[in-house]
Order: sequence, then C-alpha cells, then structure tokens
Amino acid sequence: MAGPYRVVLVTAPDAKIARKLAVGLVARRLAACVNEVPGLTSHYRWKGKLCSDREILLIIKTRAALFPKLKRFVRENHPAQVPELISLDIREGSRDYLAWLSQETRA
Repeated sequence: MAGPYRVVLVTAPDAKIARKLAVGLVARRLAACVNEVPGLTSHYRWKGKLCSDREILLIIKTRAALFPKLKRFVRENHPAQVPELISLDIREGSRDYLAWLSQETRA
C-alpha cells in the first residue's frame, strides 16, 4: 500500500536547468524541498549508443497526490526527450518533517 508522501528523483543536465526545476517546484508548492546533488555521472544506452554524461540529481520531497502535477511540470520544463522521473514511496519518516512537508505543499 502506497503512503501519502514521495521522494522523486530527477536528473538535470546542468545547474541552470536543475535550479529552474527545483525553484519552480517549490514555488508552486509541488515540492516541500528539493536537494541538488552535483557531480553525478550517468552511464546509459540511448538510441543504441552507450552514453556517459555529467548530471545533477534532484531529490524532491512531495505528497503522492501532487505527483501528476509535478510530473507535468518536469516534462514541460526539462530539455530531455525522456527525462528521468522516478517516484519512491516514503514508508516512514520523522513525524515533524512529514507534517512540515504536508504544510509546505498545500496551496
């Protein structure tokens, strides 16, 4: 059974895009907090070719109910044809932190 909170992982190709996504999500209350983790190297296959790219990982904390809007925002503001967009269920957490997360993602 899925919980009411999520961690969403999104990679961004550079600091400018990462900041645009992070600030946009928090400003719209689609996320309570977004961590930018620089220095990531992703290795993957795209259109039959092996690729390696430097990226920034965004760790986004939100409510499950907001995931559809969050996903739409990322797709509309991310330059990749297929951006990484992975939602992980939060099963447990600090009661105070989760209460804050709820409060900050309410309109």
